[in-house]
Amino acid sequence: MSQEFEKLFAQTRPAFSQDLTFQRAGMLATSALAGLGRRTVTGLLCTSAQQFGDWSAAYRLFAKERFEHDALFVPAKHAVIEHLATDEPLVTMMDDTIVRKRGLKVHGAAWRRDPLGPHFQTNFVWGQRFLQISAALPDTNCPGQARGIPIAFIHAPTAIKPRKTASAQDWEEYRKQQDITKISAVGARRLHDLRSSLNSDANGRSIICAVNGGVTNRTMFRNIPEKTILIGRIRKDAKLFCPPDTENTPRRGRPEWYGKALPTPEQIRQDESIPWEKVDAFAAGKQHTFEVKRLSSVRWLGSGNHTVQVIVIRPLAYRPRKGAKLLYRKPAYLICTDPALPVDRLLQAYLWRWEIEVNFQDEKTLLGVGEAQVRNPSSVESVPSLIVATYALLLPAGTAAADISKLFPRPKWQQSVPPGRTTTQQLISLFRSQLWGQALRLNLELIHK
Repeated sequence: MSQEFEKLFAQTRPAFSQDLTFQRAGMLATSALAGLGRRTVTGLLCTSAQQFGDWSAAYRLFAKERFEHDALFVPAKHAVIEHLATDEPLVTMMDDTIVRKRGLKVHGAAWRRDPLGPHFQTNFVWGQRFLQISAALPDTNCPGQARGIPIAFIHAPTAIKPRKTASAQDWEEYRKQQDITKISAVGARRLHDLRSSLNSDANGRSIICAVNGGVTNRTMFRNIPEKTILIGRIRKDAKLFCPPDTENTPRRGRPEWYGKALPTPEQIRQDESIPWEKVDAFAAGKQHTFEVKRLSSVRWLGSGNHTVQVIVIRPLAYRPRKGAKLLYRKPAYLICTDPALPVDRLLQAYLWRWEIEVNFQDEKTLLGVGEAQVRNPSSVESVPSLIVATYALLLPAGTAAADISKLFPRPKWQQSVPPGRTTTQQLISLFRSQLWGQALRLNLELIHK
């Protein structure tokens, strides 16, 4: 597995202008996986036994922007595309996350709403905002299962609000920056960049992008690039309309976008005259049968003159423990920009969106994204990008490694039933054992036998 990681990281050489900076970044990336402490720049240097040398070169690597952030994720994107069929679309997930900080002068840090706070009280945290796009890598051993591979990680700070005594020109510029820096506008631009990169190196493969309800708005859904399908979550009281009747539309004036009003998604769910359809999809480690209602050829205010389809998902019943009372989860209301996309593929693509939440958890807890104590504006963006790119290369390297279960057996104190897939912690532990085994000149296969 360590060799597979080295092969993938070697493909990031075009992101660096010099061989020396490439080798230094490779050393820091390996230290990020092998280190046991905090992932600060000093911690990475100590892991590679360079704490007694000149440490300034490592800090200049990030402060002087000596590598391209987007180019670091190109090998991870190509690794996902290589596992897909020629006519299979690239399923992606997009979401933003907050990296908490303490320094009041850190570039891009601001007070932001805490997504983990309770619904009845709005809490705020001081931190930076990043936007991530992950691609779904299907699991060949378990049909329906996929793993999210980060293919883009962008710092998305908000506009700085001027003082009350600022000039009218400053306030006008601030309002323009608000429109540019809002997360849905940043996501739309990055989606266009992804579309352009696929047109150049992947034979124009189509994209299916699943987003959360925070960016399911007109800014995102009215700026869709070609051969791109968006799937988002809408409100239960969203206003839906029929397509306009073109035959009765007057020739003079602006063309109509909406026809007669339709029931809201919540009203559709409660309407017994509309039958439920059963659809099988993979979620939470196994196949589930979902009951859905579908309305194709619908117009929504956020999509403008684009015809979409709406999917209503019935709440799933579950028991928190054996013999407990039967409980129900909340219903879900999805919207898709392709009215002809099959329901099973639409539902599965949106269920894979949970993988980006798993990516955020791994990046913050296992890889230490945001732990670096840097203030330089370039370093604030460069250090997390290198750490996330390292994580993005680790996942396909672990997938390419053969027979991981035999190389790294589970401890006796853990459950006897193995998980559905290899966890990120197991991949990191396997990487460390191979790296340390090579340094100590040990044959790990003979030791495990």
